[in-house]
Amino acid sequence: MKVSPRARRSAVPAGRTTVSALCGKIEGMMSADRDFVERRQDSFYLSGCRVPLACVVREFQDGQSPEAIRSAFPTLTLEQVYGAITFYLGHRAEVDEDLAAREREENAFSETNPVPADVKAKLDRARDQLHSR
Repeated sequence: MKVSPRARRSAVPAGRTTVSALCGKIEGMMSADRDFVERRQDSFYLSGCRVPLACVVREFQDGQSPEAIRSAFPTLTLEQVYGAITFYLGHRAEVDEDLAAREREENAFSETNPVPADVKAKLDRARDQLHSR
């Protein structure tokens, strides 16, 4: 019995996947992949939550592992942390610019709204107690 080349390509044994079917699945997964970071209020945030990307990036820049970052932000999944780090690595210049702007804003706020002396002393004592343990 002669089998045409077209029929031969489409005749796949049960339980096996063709390359084109596999590519289709991968493309489907990639299109179903969600974004982990979004731009809101002129800054970057992790999608679906209130955590700024800057918080995750600062931890990452300080050498924290994704697992440690995840434990510092219990509302995030490990997948979100990895997604945020991946976004940062792919958009480093844009995110660094956002971090610098955020830092300038935080510094300006701190200058105009200093911490009261008694609160600062209490925080310093608590920090000293933690470090002495």
